[in-house]
Amino acid sequence: MPVRSIRTRVVPAVAGLAAAVLLTSQGSAAAEPRPTVAQAKARLAKLQDQADKTVERYNTVAEKYKAAKKKYDRLDHELGGERSKVDSLRESVVSTASSMYQYGGLSSIGGIVTQSDPAGTLAGLALANQVSEGRAQTLARFDEATRGLRQRVGTAKAAYDDVAKTLADVAKEKKQVEKLVGEQERLLRRLNQFNPGNPDSRGIKYTGTASGNARTALQFAFAQVGKPYRWGATGPGSFDCSGFAQASWARAGVKLPRTTYQQWAWGASRRVSMDDLQPGDLLFSNGLGHMGIYAGDGKMVHAPHTGDVVRVVTLDSYGRSRFIGAVRP
Repeated sequence: MPVRSIRTRVVPAVAGLAAAVLLTSQGSAAAEPRPTVAQAKARLAKLQDQADKTVERYNTVAEKYKAAKKKYDRLDHELGGERSKVDSLRESVVSTASSMYQYGGLSSIGGIVTQSDPAGTLAGLALANQVSEGRAQTLARFDEATRGLRQRVGTAKAAYDDVAKTLADVAKEKKQVEKLVGEQERLLRRLNQFNPGNPDSRGIKYTGTASGNARTALQFAFAQVGKPYRWGATGPGSFDCSGFAQASWARAGVKLPRTTYQQWAWGASRRVSMDDLQPGDLLFSNGLGHMGIYAGDGKMVHAPHTGDVVRVVTLDSYGRSRFIGAVRP
């Protein structure tokens, strides 16, 4: 048989075999089974735990950023005041220098008061034995103000660097939260369990036995039932777990820190046994990824997770073993 005819037959055969393999592999990929409902629910539970912790880390870093930004803004404002003081005193220094030059105290004034370095200005004036007591006081105030200005500049720069670093940390945590929350939402919608909630919900009435500040906090908390969970939110239309506790107790005049980690640390001297709970106590889960408010009668009101709403649940349904402890505000 001619060589050409052999090649002609072999090429289509090889091409056909490759196509068959490709189609088979594509068919296998397409036929890969989707997770079962049980598998999806198990993945969702794991995601919720991961998201809870990541959200609270994000909240903590965001609070650090806000504190650093506030400090920088304050220092920058103070820096502006120092600059104004220096500029005002500089005019007095110019007048002093001019007077000294006019009456022979200096041989030259050119360039002295226009130097960008305040220390250079002072050196150029040759203070020793050439100025009156009043002029010396003017120049001393100028020297003090310029030293203060330099200090403010250094402190503000350090604060600005801190802001820049924490802002980068915020962006990193935010990206991780959005990834986890996105997967949560997809699974919840697939399971037909996504509840968008109602930001305008008027909630339900609290009829428990709490009194005083705890009653005020719980009345507010119950009035939020039905509003959506939203990570990073502190109200009024949505909440995350620690933002919900903070807002509820703020209504009672108690200022809680922002995050679960901070609230748990804040309550170090206020911790109570899980066997001695009273309405209004703050309940914290293991790992401090989640928290709620004890409502009495074995129940808790909380903002659960993405795709759910503020609700009242029993401690048994949530899982008593999941709690690390409680704090009494």
